[in-house]
Amino acid sequence: MRLMQDSHFVTLEKLPALIAGHCAEVGLHDVTVFVADLRETVLRQLTGEGRTAGEGGQEFTVRGTLPGQAYQRVDLLAQTDHGAGGPQPRRRWWVAVTDGVERLGVLRADTETDDEATRDAVRDLASMTALLLLSKRSFSDSLARLVRTEPMNVAAEMQWNLTPPPAFAGAEATVGAAMEPAYQIGGDAYDYAVAGSVLHLGVFDAMGHDTTAGITANVAVSACRNARRQGASLAQTSQHVEATLVEQFGSSRYVTGILADLDLTTGHLTWINRGHHLPVLIRGNRWTTELVCPPAGPMGAALGLPVTECTEQLEPGDRLLLYTDGVIEARDSQGRQFGRDRFVDFVLRHHSGRRTLHETLRRLMAAVLLHHEGTLEDDATVLLTEWRGAHQEKLTP
Repeated sequence: MRLMQDSHFVTLEKLPALIAGHCAEVGLHDVTVFVADLRETVLRQLTGEGRTAGEGGQEFTVRGTLPGQAYQRVDLLAQTDHGAGGPQPRRRWWVAVTDGVERLGVLRADTETDDEATRDAVRDLASMTALLLLSKRSFSDSLARLVRTEPMNVAAEMQWNLTPPPAFAGAEATVGAAMEPAYQIGGDAYDYAVAGSVLHLGVFDAMGHDTTAGITANVAVSACRNARRQGASLAQTSQHVEATLVEQFGSSRYVTGILADLDLTTGHLTWINRGHHLPVLIRGNRWTTELVCPPAGPMGAALGLPVTECTEQLEPGDRLLLYTDGVIEARDSQGRQFGRDRFVDFVLRHHSGRRTLHETLRRLMAAVLLHHEGTLEDDATVLLTEWRGAHQEKLTP
């Protein structure tokens, strides 16, 4: 509690020393915080010196290292460090730092003891560290620099500041999201929010791949939120988005999208199709289907087509995949697309292996990038939602 109280007036740069000082008083030594980069490929030390990427501090890859395993598995892992604490070896702990299910990084701590109380103390420290990082994230350029491995364009800067966190769990549902190319996003965006017992979901794909496409996507998401927060229906919300886009751009800019409402109590899904790829429903890791709904045309194109609200009854454990065309249309050197079937099969195989929903998406986007030799020509966005019904204990981090 004192650590939280003392953190209120410190900047991000002062957090490492503040955390280490409080931890030493309770037998946690050499405490160090590492944050994940935007693509979740490396873990970089928060040095407290405001360093940018590559300017000192330790760095571990997420793949192939013990800290990376703790991050991937969202777990507490131990190693014996014979170089610390004199003749008696200390136990070195690595633990994932998460806010709910959003993975922020890992924490390292050394202890002389190895019992359940010690493990609980390290986990508690990781939870507190997550809250401290979040309390500084919105106004810290130092953290923004540290989690980037390459320059970011203006459109991506807008999109990452617009979107909600890429991971959420609660109220009987888990949501995960991913966007690529992380540093060069143009017109893709996703959105989700909870209001009472309803989970709102949305995926947007604006025409073009430039800063104007990013502005268009920003306007669309903001108009969607504006209507939704005034109690508008899905159809009314999409019509408000269209009217706003036409007001700003005439009919020169448009956005395709899927908007959906999921009743978290009953599993009743309501959704509309505004000229977008159809959602995919996964049931029991065996059965998949596309949900069909008459398209109303892209928002902003002013086609005047009727908006149809369609429904589907989900079962506990069902997963809903919303995505943009960049995922399935990524091509290898021989022009072969990644494809819808490979995309869905990847989610089936990796999520069924007891990996978290969010780790599945991390690996998916790495596979899409690898297929396209590291550079995508179009934005690729995935929004994956799992409804657990009354089985909240299965909301894995």
